[in-house]
Amino acid sequence: MSKPIKRKEALNYHERPIPGKIQVIPTKKYATQRDLSLAYSPGVAEPCLEIEKELNDVYRYTNKGNLVAVISNGTAVLGLGNIGPEASKPVMEGKGLLFKIFADIDVFDIEIKTQDVEEFIETVKNIAPTFGGINLEDIKAPEAFEIETRLKKELDIPVMHDDQHGTAIISSAALLNALEIAGKKIDEVSIVISGAGASAVSCTRLYKSLGARSENIVMLDSKGVIRSDRQDLSVEKAEFATNKELHNLEDAIQDADVFIGLSVANILSPEMILSMNRDPIVFALANPDPEIEYHLAVKTRDDLIMATGRSDHPNQVNNVLGFPFIFRGALDVRATKINEEMKMAAVLALAELAKEPVPEQVNIAYEETKLIFGKDYLIPKPFDPRLIATIPIAVAKAAIESGVAKKVIDNWRRYEDELYDRMGHDNKMIRFITNRAKMNPKRIVFAEADHLDVLKAAQIVHEEGIGTPILLGRKEVIEELMEQIEYEADVVIIDPMSDQHKNILNHYAQRYWERRKRKGITLYIAQKLVRERNYFAAMMVYEGDADTMISGYSRAYPIVLRPVLEIIGMHDGVKRVATTNMMLTKRGPLFISDTSINIDPTAKELANIAQMTNYTMKMFGLKPVIAMISYSNYGSSKHPHAVKVSDAVRLLHRMSPETIVDGEMQTDFALNPSMLKKKFPFSKLAGKKVNALIFPNLESANSNYKLIKELNKIDSIGPIMLGMRKPVHILQLGASVEEIVNMAAVSVIDAQQKEKNKINQKK
Repeated sequence: MSKPIKRKEALNYHERPIPGKIQVIPTKKYATQRDLSLAYSPGVAEPCLEIEKELNDVYRYTNKGNLVAVISNGTAVLGLGNIGPEASKPVMEGKGLLFKIFADIDVFDIEIKTQDVEEFIETVKNIAPTFGGINLEDIKAPEAFEIETRLKKELDIPVMHDDQHGTAIISSAALLNALEIAGKKIDEVSIVISGAGASAVSCTRLYKSLGARSENIVMLDSKGVIRSDRQDLSVEKAEFATNKELHNLEDAIQDADVFIGLSVANILSPEMILSMNRDPIVFALANPDPEIEYHLAVKTRDDLIMATGRSDHPNQVNNVLGFPFIFRGALDVRATKINEEMKMAAVLALAELAKEPVPEQVNIAYEETKLIFGKDYLIPKPFDPRLIATIPIAVAKAAIESGVAKKVIDNWRRYEDELYDRMGHDNKMIRFITNRAKMNPKRIVFAEADHLDVLKAAQIVHEEGIGTPILLGRKEVIEELMEQIEYEADVVIIDPMSDQHKNILNHYAQRYWERRKRKGITLYIAQKLVRERNYFAAMMVYEGDADTMISGYSRAYPIVLRPVLEIIGMHDGVKRVATTNMMLTKRGPLFISDTSINIDPTAKELANIAQMTNYTMKMFGLKPVIAMISYSNYGSSKHPHAVKVSDAVRLLHRMSPETIVDGEMQTDFALNPSMLKKKFPFSKLAGKKVNALIFPNLESANSNYKLIKELNKIDSIGPIMLGMRKPVHILQLGASVEEIVNMAAVSVIDAQQKEKNKINQKK
């Protein structure tokens, strides 16, 4: 599990390089005077007049249809309480960020300085024409209930208080599936709800909509069981009052089938779980610490079915599975509200999605052999790429069928494609890579740890649980830098130039000499070379004293490449190593090969580079669609440069008929599926979305990847080494801290995969 976030780190993240987490970016051209005249006066008058004649045209000519307001008065912020509107703004910006990265919805966060219900409602109503939807956030109960009820009634756009309904929708899906696994019916089970806030009330109402019976539900607040004879009950609490002779949680949970915790940590004991009915269902959703610790709970009973709000345990009830996709569907049909039918559609869609075969990318992300519907997989994972198409479609259909949609979708297949296209607009791949690395962290040698940026990256890798750093370099420099950046950890520091590690230096020298003695290397030379940090790091990996290494920050690529090739060597069957860069573009990950090593590869070498790229992409859970790039298209030139690429394609079609690859072709045709299909309908790539480009030489590959990176300001992960016997990765000179961290995560995944392959070969 990741180490706690440091205060300074959190403040720096929000302050630099510019304050805040979201910004407004123009979507139209603005380079010329004509562009500006269209954007503002006089051209802007035309859409204004059209909207004046027909109000619904505001969706045609403005961003209203993809704009949600995240609105709060800061009265119930996370676990911080009533901290005020200004102090709540970082949370609201964070919610806006989640809307964008998960569903491509734009957000303005609005913080309102009032605790008066009427003032709040009137303010939201007055600004509502700007937005396609309203997400209410962190408003204390009971005011939250009235605010949402009134706004839903008085506005003609979707309004949802996520604190109430988000957890309700996700936990309902998990509950349905848990009951199915337990072989129980929702109208028969007894349910205990610990907590009586906005979320608990909404959850319980939704459970009743699913069939739970009022007489089978017991709710508790901080004073105990909510009984009908209590005089201190709000209207919402009175709705769930019981006449049963129960007073506390210990009484209520006796013989219960389901426990839903929406309260505080550590109030549920093992003895209470033991008193529950067979196959008990426990959803301990208090965050960050649940009502009972997960491992203690599952140790208490073998038949327990459990969920928490935490990502480090199975069955995380995470609101991000709901709100971005619910609003996506509601906005796309211009729904006037988010009604019960739409919420129920989201519940059922989530529940059903968990029963379908899980994409390999998700299995890889969570390092599972195969996620299968069951006690430890009740609801989909947040990384599941199917969420963007599944939930919005279900919500949109429910909106249309229930009569609250102003726009009808007549081509659901096309709508599904549009939703999947939105997936390329964020850095999900980085989260995927980091998450997978953390599942099985490895020992990483940082060969240049006495450089500040490298050490900062090693600190992040360590604290995030991506890997265990081994720091090479001048010890006194490393320790001084660690003090500067507050890197306090018991970490291995090795200075190969020091005699402190004489025994291991002698061992490495002997082993290196044995490997290279017929290549002109004497033992004396070997003893000198292993003191050089890249030789030492490579020997650590070769001898199994480390799992992978990262270098290249301060030295030219060929200087670092030589020792790793001499010591680690190439994988069996590989004649030449290569590299690929993963470009995180708006259309999704795009791999470019070979960006660092082979200056002018032959046709056979190009084919091998394509095969290694294909293998590496599958390692990340992607389905490779590879274009072999040239300046010509399908034989339009007979120049040797073009013929080489064409020959490589023929080799690939013969050697790997299952690989989706074609060429030679120009880059624009490769990246434009409709243009390729129209001009070259016979192509194996016609109509497909290419996600890998193999360039004919180093000059074109390196230039193109750097051009794309700088012009579009996108992230690049790489160069990723292809064809090495053991996981070794070499950075670009002067790589940023973020790039080093990403490469460290890639190196861990590479080590995981090579370890897995080795185990499979032994079987």
